[in-house]
Amino acid sequence: MTAPAPIKRHPAIVSFSKDHHFGLLLVWKIRQGLLKSIPAERISKYVLYFFKEDLSSHFKEEEELLFSRLAFDDALRKKAETDHVFIYSLIRDIENNPSDEVLLSLFANELEKHIRFEERDLFNHIQEVLGADELLEIAQRFSSSKHDIDEQWPDFFWDIKK
Repeated sequence: MTAPAPIKRHPAIVSFSKDHHFGLLLVWKIRQGLLKSIPAERISKYVLYFFKEDLSSHFKEEEELLFSRLAFDDALRKKAETDHVFIYSLIRDIENNPSDEVLLSLFANELEKHIRFEERDLFNHIQEVLGADELLEIAQRFSSSKHDIDEQWPDFFWDIKK
């Protein structure tokens, strides 16, 4: 059995896919922390930090630059927006209940499902629906100047060696 061919991304969407790598890394870090019985408060602090420094701006960029270009009643747009709303609510719940391991696990699962949906379905749909001019406009407006947010984070609870 051969592996499916990699999905060809338009340059306007590549930076969003690269961001998804870091989102999936967050999911892995949460799961590593939970597996290692790291106190949920430590994991929650990192999740909230990551959300503030990275994920919230990623969501906003997707909403403004991608979702808004689809028809308001587009089913995939609606699902993506609903996912974002749910993830925002999970972040508020983590802020209010930082010791809740079940909530952290739920957040990790939902974030992973959302990223997989965007990569497998939504981004392909966007590439099919939007014209070349719109995609070029997105590529020109979007500048990925991400930095390694972990440079400023002192608690590497997910580190296997620790």
